[in-house]
Formats: sequence, C-alpha cells, structure tokens
Amino acid sequence: MDVTARNFPSWENLTLERRLFFILGGLALIYAFMAGLRTVSDFDTFWQMATGRWVVQHHQIPSVDVLSYTATGQHWIYPVGAGVLFYGAYLLGGFHLLSWISAAACAGTIALLLHRNTAAGAAIAILSVPLIADRTPPRADMFSVLLFAAFLSILWEYYRTGHALIWMLPPLMVFWVNVHFGFAAGLGLILAYIAAEALEFILGKQRRRTAHQRLQRAYGWLALTAVATLVNPWGWGIYRALLLQQRANAQQQLWIIEWRGIRLNWQAAHAALTAGGPKSALYVLLVVAGVAGIVALLQKQFAAAVLLFGATYPPVQHTRMGAVFACVLVVVAGPVLYQAMVGLGSRRSPRARTVLASMAVAAMAMFVSLRAWDLVTDRYYFGGTPQISTFGTGLSWWFPERAAEFIERQNLPGEIFNTYDEGGYVTWRLGPRRLDYLDGRDTLFGLLRVNRERQLLQSDPDSAAWQQETDRYHINTILLSRGNGIEHGRLKDLCNAHNWRPVYLDTVSAVFVRRTPQTAQLIEQFPVTCTNAHFPPADEGSDRTIQFLAAFNAAAVLNALGRNYEALGASERALTLFPGDANAHLQRASALAALDRRSEAEQEFFSAIALSPSEFTWSALADLYVKEDRTTDAIAAIKNAAELQSSPAETYVALGKYALQAGHPDDALEAFAEASRTATKDENEEAGGSSMRYKVASGRAEAYKQTGDLGRAASYQEEAVQLAPDEREAWDNLGSIYQSLGRSADADHAKARATSLTQDQPH
Repeated sequence: MDVTARNFPSWENLTLERRLFFILGGLALIYAFMAGLRTVSDFDTFWQMATGRWVVQHHQIPSVDVLSYTATGQHWIYPVGAGVLFYGAYLLGGFHLLSWISAAACAGTIALLLHRNTAAGAAIAILSVPLIADRTPPRADMFSVLLFAAFLSILWEYYRTGHALIWMLPPLMVFWVNVHFGFAAGLGLILAYIAAEALEFILGKQRRRTAHQRLQRAYGWLALTAVATLVNPWGWGIYRALLLQQRANAQQQLWIIEWRGIRLNWQAAHAALTAGGPKSALYVLLVVAGVAGIVALLQKQFAAAVLLFGATYPPVQHTRMGAVFACVLVVVAGPVLYQAMVGLGSRRSPRARTVLASMAVAAMAMFVSLRAWDLVTDRYYFGGTPQISTFGTGLSWWFPERAAEFIERQNLPGEIFNTYDEGGYVTWRLGPRRLDYLDGRDTLFGLLRVNRERQLLQSDPDSAAWQQETDRYHINTILLSRGNGIEHGRLKDLCNAHNWRPVYLDTVSAVFVRRTPQTAQLIEQFPVTCTNAHFPPADEGSDRTIQFLAAFNAAAVLNALGRNYEALGASERALTLFPGDANAHLQRASALAALDRRSEAEQEFFSAIALSPSEFTWSALADLYVKEDRTTDAIAAIKNAAELQSSPAETYVALGKYALQAGHPDDALEAFAEASRTATKDENEEAGGSSMRYKVASGRAEAYKQTGDLGRAASYQEEAVQLAPDEREAWDNLGSIYQSLGRSADADHAKARATSLTQDQPH
C-alpha cells in the first residue's frame, strides 16, 4: 500500500461515524463560508482601518488619539495589527477582498473547531454558524474568535490525549496581543486548562499521575505564552489599557446592543426562535450545553461538565460572547455527546444505525440548504432580524458614501458633526484630512461624550446647546445617516431649523451646513428642500435587493419628513419585494398611523411583531396605543416589550409612571415590583435620584397614595428621601403625603426642606 492510501483511506473503508463527520463537517464549512460572505457593514472596521492607514503613513504606532477633533492628543492604546492588515487588504482588493476575508474567517473558525472532532461536534458546528458569523466580520475581534478556536482546540486535545501542537501557543499569542484585546481570553483558556488538570488530581491516583505528566510537559510552553503577551509596542502598558477596556464594558451596555445580555424566559426564547438569527441559535445551543453538561457528569468527565456549564454564563450576560460559547460547545460537547450516542447506538442493529444516520444527515442537509437559500436571496438579511449587510461582497448600503463624496467634492467648511454609528466611516472616508466628532472607541470618548451626542440630537438644532458645541469645535457641517439621525424626527427638525440648511439629501444620508455669511453662497448653490426632494425607485431591471433597499430607505426618510402618503407608497413597494421584512411593515405602520388610519396601522404592527416579536416592535405598538388612549392595551404591549429586554428595569419604571398617569395604581405597583426584581447592581447603586431603588420607592409611594393607603405611601416616600436627600421633588412629595395624613409639623418641615433645595439650585 502506498503512502497516499495509508494516510487517506477510501470512502468504503471509513467507519459510519467518520462518514457522518466528513459529510456534516463539509456542510458546516459550506454554510459558514456563505454566512460569512456579506457586505462590509461593521462600524468599527473603519476606525481600525483608519488607524492602520495612519500607522503605515507615519511609520509609528500612536498612543494618543489621532482620528477625532474632540479627543485629539488624549491617551489611548489599542492594538493596531488588525487595522494594518485590513488596510493592506483594502489596498489589494478593496471592500470586496474584506468580504472574502470575512467568509474565510468564519469557515476557518469552524475548521479549527472540527479538528479531531466527531460527527456530533460537526452537527453542533452547523447550529453554531450564525453565532460564529456574527463575530467574524472584518474587525479586530474577528482574530480573537479565530485564535480562541485555535487555543481551545490545542489545549483540549492536549488535555484529552497528551499530544497536541502546544508549542504553537506562544507565537499565536504574539500575533493575538497585537491585533485585539481578546488575547486575555487566551490566558483565560490556559487557566481553565490548568484548573481542569488540577481537578484530575482529586479523581484517583492514575488520573493524577497522567495529569502531572501532561503538566510537566506543558508548563514551559504555557509560561512562555503568558510572557509572549509582553511582545507588543507598550509592554506591560497593554494590561492597563485592557483594564480600561473592561471598565468600559459596563457603560457600553447602555448603548451597544451586543454588550447586552438575554432574558432566560419563555417569551424571549420564543421571540428569538420566531425571528431567527444569532440569538435564535444561542437559545438552542444553551439547551444543547445543558444536555451535554449533564451527560458529561454521568460520564464522570467533570472538567468537561464544568466548562460546558461555565461557558453558558458569558453569552447570557453579553450576547457578543455567543461565538466564544459556541466554540467551547463544539469542541467540548462534540466528543461528550458522541460517546453517549455510541452507547445508545450499540443497542441497535447496524442497519438501524445506518438508517438513523442517513435520516440525521438528510435533516441537516435540508436545514443547511434552506439557510443557504435564505442567505443568497437576502431573505436572511431582510427577515425577522433585519440587518445592514447583504449577501455578497463590497460596502454595505448603509454607509453615507454619496454624502461623503459630496462633502469632499464641495470642500464643505469647518468640522463635521457625526453620530456614533457613522463616525468610523467618516474618519476613514474623509480622513486623514478630516477628523470625526465621535466613533466607536468607547474607552477614549466615554459615556460623557456619547451622552453629549444624544443630548444634541434630542435638542432643538437652534438651541443654546448646539450653539455652544458648534462654537467650541468650529462645527459647520452635520452628516446624518440611517443609523442614528435620519429617523426619530431628527431629520425633520434640522430641515425646519433656522441655523442649519440642507445641502444634500438621499435615502441613506443628509448633509446640513450652518448658516453664516461665509456659507451663504454655498447654501444658495445647493437649494435642497426637504418637502419636495425626490427619491426615485430603482430601475425595474435592477436586482431585487437593490429595488427593495431603494423603496425601504425612501419610506424611512419620507416618514421622518412627515411625507406620509409618499412613505406609504414606498413601504408598500418594499413589501412587494420582501414581504417578510419586519422593518418594512413598521415603516408602513408608521405612515398609516400618521395618516390617522389607526386600525390598518395596528394590523401592520401585528404583522411586524409576528415576524420579529422584539422589544422594538412591541414598543412601536405601545406608542400607537398610548396616542389612542388605549391604556390597558398600551400597558400590555409595554409589558411584552419589557419581557424581551435584557435589562428591563427602566422600562418597568416608565410603565409604572404611565400607569400612574392613567390612574391604574395596581398595574403601577406590579411594574415597580418588576423593576425592583430585574434591576442590576449598577442601576441600584447609582447616586441620588438616578438610583433604581429611588425610582421604585418614589413610584410605589405615588401608587399607594392613589389607592388611599397613605401609611404605605409615607413609608416608601421616606425611603425615597433617604436614598436621595438632595432631591427637591422627593421632599415635596413627602410633604404632600404628610399633609394628607394630618401631620402638619412634618409636612411643614418637608416643604421647608424642598424650598431650601430649590433656593440652593444654580440659576
């Protein structure tokens, strides 16, 4: 027999399990590649590429901000390797090559996880593809997912067999520490491996001896891997930057969806399974992890059980950890479940095993075929969980590419105000000549800058707040795009502003210039009118996706401008192309509601909810009910929205306040009880009137006051005063309750305290 035949046995000579593995593994790789092949849409990709461009052009690695005009020169450390690599790829093949890299990263991660795995692991890998694909767009943490899979595969193989390419860990770590902060997860895996070996020491003499031998052979490579983290431009300083990044995570949950967790209740699970997408896969895999963990315990594989149960915690707290969880599940649960399947299969005849295996393969093949069809037809991207990517290569439709070209071509004056979402694109597309106002580098800008951006967007464009900000930073141009500024009335507010005039408007973006003597000629040159700007549909010969995006985006802009009849027509055109798009139904519902066709609007909201029963769709329906004074229906809709939120305490407080205004104190008390139950530690520990405990106590006081139980009302309002002694309103409310109880002296004291706090406030 020659070498080829010896190393690669023929298909006929493979066992049933190996045949299953190769078929299911092939399906997983095909599915992963197709799920990863999508247009570039991640916000962080662009500031990372801009950083890489700066490094290449200046031949140095910055330790301060060089991309924004609001934080220029401030200390900021972030591994630049990924940005340099992406910039190089862009120079070679543009955004199309970046899309291919995304597909390769997704498939490559699955391939690493399947190394020396089983058919059960391959089946789990198929289910894991949406979670892996979600974290492998061309951005820095793509490398963390890949390298986490590599580290995990090597360490778990070494733990199980005593033989693996463990010498590869140090060079891999040198690369990892220079591309992303996720290198800390690699150190975490090493600690988990050591803990697994330590567990072996208490499970019998033979297992202790074997574990000791493995550790003896491995400790040098493991120690070298830890030392390898210092091979970076900042040495130990990388750990200070890492700590800052970790501290920012708690704040990031307030505005970044991927840092939020999931609710472990039936409503949330059912909603996710209805809509599909990564969150749907997460709920399924949590069940698989639970089953595999129990099986591992029965098999006395205690380290595997601990890993499987422990791995379920991170994705529940932060959905962006879903890919890491999926990696652990494929590598660890695959062999565990395969061993259990072998035990069950041994009780059946070879023919029965073959039939069952064929049925399993057929089911998985059908599943992958349906998922692949959804991907290539864009049904996945315009379905229950609408996304801003589409299948294929290149730049996503979402980015304000034409608006950026207009700004560059006309050389618009002053700095540009942009929102959080498009900031990275601004600094990439218009830099290095122009800097951005804000982007996704959260540890640099912090919550104060993010809140400042939101305050401005919610303020009158002619307000003092805008005047102060524009004067401070010499802002003369505003760029808005579909992520943050087009919807929610902000576009219309700017169109009606005195100090700002539109000079460019399309279905994705808008550009406004500040009215000054220096810009008067420019404004006259481009007389854009928001009331009659025309948004033509795409050519009928265009691809269906292009036609849909033209109609859908036009509907969104027209709704924002209050051009309701036109918005209705555009949304209906969109729905003829993708009837299953929940957001298109929401756009039609908004237009119908604005036209006072409330019954039809309600049905459209129900259609959106049926496709994507999310907190957003339920909240949209609740807004309709509030406007119609349908209090009972509004309360029910808000409850449904809260049940789907990862941190619903604020929503429950808002529900309680609404119920009080509507005269439903019992519903309010129920809402405040839920707010108290679901509040996070950070929410409870906020200072003064921002504390969740204060909001709940004061809300309960008002609710009991409405029910006539003044004793309880006084007790809860006294608690509120203790929690926020500097809140004037708290003392005022306490005084009113005391007055109703006939406690005049106490009422006078509370009112006097409220008055003193009013006088102490700055004018």
